[in-house]
Amino acid sequence: MGTSREIGLLLVGLGALLAFSGLAVYWGGFSWFGRLPGDIRYESESTRVFVPVTSMILLSILLTAVLSLIRRFL
Repeated sequence: MGTSREIGLLLVGLGALLAFSGLAVYWGGFSWFGRLPGDIRYESESTRVFVPVTSMILLSILLTAVLSLIRRFL
């Protein structure tokens, strides 16, 4: 598995990433998410439908790249 020091550093890094992401969301850094061209919105008097197609594709590409980099270096 790994030494406790490596696991500790990994947890500290993940915590810092989570804190940074939380601050970015709090300050409006992701206000564009869900408003990209290709995201489907439909609103009527009694119905609201939102399908973030483009945003989810972008998120999938980003997570794939990050996880492949992590896998390559670990």
